[in-house]
Amino acid sequence: MQTIGLIGGMSWESSLEYYRLINQFVKEKLGGMHSAQSLMYSVDFEPIQQLQHQDEWDRLTQMMIDAAKRLENGGADFIVICTNTMHKMADAVEQNINLPLIHIADATAEVIKAQKLKKVALLGTRFTMEQDFYKKRLAVRHQLEVIIPNNEEMNIIHHIIYKELCMGQIRGASKKAFQDIIERLAQNGAEGVILGCTEIPLLIKQEDVSIPIYDTTTIHARKAVEQAIS
Repeated sequence: MQTIGLIGGMSWESSLEYYRLINQFVKEKLGGMHSAQSLMYSVDFEPIQQLQHQDEWDRLTQMMIDAAKRLENGGADFIVICTNTMHKMADAVEQNINLPLIHIADATAEVIKAQKLKKVALLGTRFTMEQDFYKKRLAVRHQLEVIIPNNEEMNIIHHIIYKELCMGQIRGASKKAFQDIIERLAQNGAEGVILGCTEIPLLIKQEDVSIPIYDTTTIHARKAVEQAIS
C-alpha cells in the first residue's frame, strides 16, 4: 500500500471527513482490520483564510509547497490537498516536489463524464466559483460546460462556507438557501452540481436536491485510496 500524503486543516472539519472516508474505503476494499497508510500535515486555517481574502496567493502558494515538501520528506508517495480552493496552486505544488498530486477537479470530472453529463453547476467559495483555475480545468481538460450562481447567490454561499460550515455550524436556513440555489441552476440547464468546497457536503446530501450531486470530498478520498492500493 502506498502512503497517502494529506494537506489538511482547511478546515479541520472537512479534513476529518477525508480521514474517515479514506480509512472506510480501504477497509471496504481490503477487508479485515486494514486501514490507510497515510500522513497528514494539518495547517492553521485562520492565517490562510485571511491571506485568501487579502488576495495574497503567492504567499499561500509557498505555504502549500512547504506543506507538500514536509509530506514528501516524511515518506508520502503522492499528495492530496484536502480542499478545493487551494487547488488554485496545485500545479505550482506539483512542480516543486517529486511526487504526483491527485487533483480534485480531475477526479470529480472522471465521475461526471462516466455518467455522460455535459453541463454542471459549480458551487464553492467565491474564489473557486469566480476564478478560472477550477472552471477552466473542467472545460479544457474534460470538455464540461460549467455554470455558476449569480453574484448575490455567490455571496450567500461564500458567507455560509466561511462563517458557518468552517466554524462547525449546520443551519436549516442555510440548507434551504443552498437547495433554492441548486434548483434554480437546474432550471437553467445544470444536469448535476459539483459541491466544490469540501465543507458543503456537511450541509447538502443527495436527497436534498433533484439533480445529481458530486461530493468532491468523497470522490477525492476514493480516488486517493484507488491510487494507494493500485
